[in-house]
Amino acid sequence: MNKNIGVYVCSGCGIGECMDAEQLVALGSDEGGAAVVRTSPAFCLEDVQLIRDDLDSGAVDSAVVAACSHRVNADVFSFGTAFVERVNIREQVAWSHPPNDPETQEIANDYLRMGIVRAQKAVAPTPYTEAHERTVLVVGGGSAGLAAARDAARAGYDVVLVEKGASLGGYAASLYRQFPKRPPYRALAPIDVAGSIEQLQSLPNVRTLLEAEVVETSGQPGRFTVTVRRDGADELITAGAIVMATGWIPADADTFDAYGRGRYANVVSSMELEAMAARGSIVRPSNGSPVARAAVVVCDGKGDDRHRPYGGNVSSLVALKQALYIREQYPDSIVYVLYGDMQTPGPYEYFYKRVQEDEGILFSRGDIRSVTENGDHDVVLEVESTVVGGPVRLSLDLLVLSEDMVPATADAASGALSLSYLQGKELPTTKFGFADSHFICFPYETRRTGIYSAGSVRQSMDLAASAQDGSAAALKAIQCIEQASAGAAVHPRVGDLSFPDVFLQKCTSCGRCMQECPFGALETGEKGRPVLDSNRCRRCGICMGACPVQVISFADYSVDMLAGMIKAVEMPEDDEDRPRILVLACENDAYPALDMAGIGRLQYAQSARVIPVRCLGSVNSILIADAVSRGFDAVMLMGCKAGEDYQCHYIRGSELLETRMQNVKETLDRLALESERVTVAEVAISESDKIPAMIDDVVQTVKEIGLNPMKGF
Repeated sequence: MNKNIGVYVCSGCGIGECMDAEQLVALGSDEGGAAVVRTSPAFCLEDVQLIRDDLDSGAVDSAVVAACSHRVNADVFSFGTAFVERVNIREQVAWSHPPNDPETQEIANDYLRMGIVRAQKAVAPTPYTEAHERTVLVVGGGSAGLAAARDAARAGYDVVLVEKGASLGGYAASLYRQFPKRPPYRALAPIDVAGSIEQLQSLPNVRTLLEAEVVETSGQPGRFTVTVRRDGADELITAGAIVMATGWIPADADTFDAYGRGRYANVVSSMELEAMAARGSIVRPSNGSPVARAAVVVCDGKGDDRHRPYGGNVSSLVALKQALYIREQYPDSIVYVLYGDMQTPGPYEYFYKRVQEDEGILFSRGDIRSVTENGDHDVVLEVESTVVGGPVRLSLDLLVLSEDMVPATADAASGALSLSYLQGKELPTTKFGFADSHFICFPYETRRTGIYSAGSVRQSMDLAASAQDGSAAALKAIQCIEQASAGAAVHPRVGDLSFPDVFLQKCTSCGRCMQECPFGALETGEKGRPVLDSNRCRRCGICMGACPVQVISFADYSVDMLAGMIKAVEMPEDDEDRPRILVLACENDAYPALDMAGIGRLQYAQSARVIPVRCLGSVNSILIADAVSRGFDAVMLMGCKAGEDYQCHYIRGSELLETRMQNVKETLDRLALESERVTVAEVAISESDKIPAMIDDVVQTVKEIGLNPMKGF
């Protein structure tokens, strides 16, 4: 594709003192064939108008700006629909390599060549848009759902709230009191569920469906089609985004067999005690007599991991609250609070101290060895590893066990979404059952774009946190609707107008793209070929990396484009002191870490040539084979952390690449090359200090196994 490209070389921020900008000018004009080449000490200031004027006049139709990283000044170098390629010669050249060194100049030259190739091959994306629905569907009418519906409606959006129960409020409606909500965090707060419901019902753009359930959800952000069943009749609702706030359900009673629940009358759950407190009568269930000695157990001991590997911050606070319940009704009583770890986050530490001041409440760490019952139906508790040093035997009128908060994600009776997705009917969850997301950067999103989780379906939390969570999820749903209406991605590539295009004539219908897409954006169409739901797509490019015949591409990101950038690197021959290492760096963790290494003025090997990729999962094995065949001595695939605590913005991009490495190794074997030439390196965004050593290790490997024998062929 022949395009009129303008090359704009900045010499500010130390760039001009580190390299010869005139060499870059000559390269852009002569070798790059640029229609216009300009220099400036600061294109990010008033000279940005020079670029804008060239584009407006038609002198150029694309701009290559050799200056700072594309991660900064994005708004400054945005010129409407014109394609702009940012070449990073500041953070990753001038700030991370020796000044006025021939090799440093070569790095800058190579990066400019790569930028020109990308500008030649890229097309400014044209968004896929059509009419979109601006209704927010909220599933679940507890504290999170009420807050989400209220705030979305107040923002001017129509809201449909679906609740499976006969009334709104969820578990909040059955609670007696809640933890302190404001300073000095000493007194338990009332629960005004009725007030929250009244606020919601006063809004004219909210429609509430009680005793209703979602039986099917299809479509994508901007036009979800949801079938809601009520009174035996089905109703179709069209929504732009969905907030899932279905809350939690109690664990099965047999989870607490070891504590005597279900066997001993005076062993109750925290929810059962809550009901007693709400009735104003906390008594022994066995005979209705008063309570003089009680214990509240957090249930986070050594043997409890099978049912409580999370949620201690809620159960600890519930234990404190309910100890006060008993003391308020029976001022002469003694209440023991037994725990493995007491977790009172943030300002709730003040509440913890207030409860400690009560002389009738005694705290101890301890492991419950046994729970039995005597002839008077007293609960006998044997506790070891206590603060007094030895075992303790307690005879109690009442034993209260913290309730397991099981997220209501996949239980149809609890408000499942019943998704009509190729990849399954329900939301993907963590091993604990919570709606899965990128828990660090995008806590509310689920793996199904446009569906946001809030409240205890996302993580264990109290009422105040659930309400705040619902408000936040509503804001994310609104953002999704607005972005979908423009045909743009929501997260993490916010505003990206591109989407994958499949050249169906060459598609083999293998289905790998549909299987590997983390977000269910591709469904099965005619002859088993993929059909894109564009607004489900997060533009990660994993489908592009998965395709064995390379027929999936984006307007501004493709296998051909990356291959062209790889070929643009000048390859020195037979010079052991000048190896070439290709670094394909994930744009969400690895590339920012490389930038921060430059900001910290950390220097790393001049052998490296960095190309940012949307995700390591988007790297097709053909690219690695091309790089090695081209003569690169090593290929370093630098991505984010995989595993249980993954940091991949696209869930499992790094993990997918690991599975593709077998194909890469087979390719290297066919070429009679060492498999050590290709390495996968995981780096967190905060680990910029580790980057120089990581790259040096690859350089050392090349020195040990020798240069690529395919150089020059």
